[in-house]
Amino acid sequence: MSRRDQIRMSQAEARAFLEAGRDLQVASINADGTPHLVTMWYELDGDDVCFWTYAKSQKVVNLRRDPRITVLVATGDVYEQLKGVSISGRADVVDVLDDVLAFGERLYAKYWGPIDSDVVRDGVRAMGSKRVVIRVEAERVLSWDHSKLAGAY
Repeated sequence: MSRRDQIRMSQAEARAFLEAGRDLQVASINADGTPHLVTMWYELDGDDVCFWTYAKSQKVVNLRRDPRITVLVATGDVYEQLKGVSISGRADVVDVLDDVLAFGERLYAKYWGPIDSDVVRDGVRAMGSKRVVIRVEAERVLSWDHSKLAGAY
């Protein structure tokens, strides 16, 4: 078995890793061909990684022009702890306000806890009014979990 096969996560392991993750590295392509790389908060919707961002942000400008996208969730402070899931595919820009607001409420709940007042809900909705949701439609998924090597390199 190759080293690559040894460290690959199963689909269930990759999903659990993504569900537990916090920070999503997002790469889109600038007009001049250079990468545009930013960190976003995200949430899974079914099997898709989704995040929201300002509708006029550079990443949205890039994705409307060229929908190719790569996202990465990774952890680990030393080699034997490195884990990650990288997803390459196409971005779907969702700008239907009701969908954006519903996603914003789910994202808020993931990072801050339940929406427990109308003031908080109104705040999330105010943020959402200027945002879109980016849904990553996966074409290629790579994963690694170096802890599977049990210290043997």
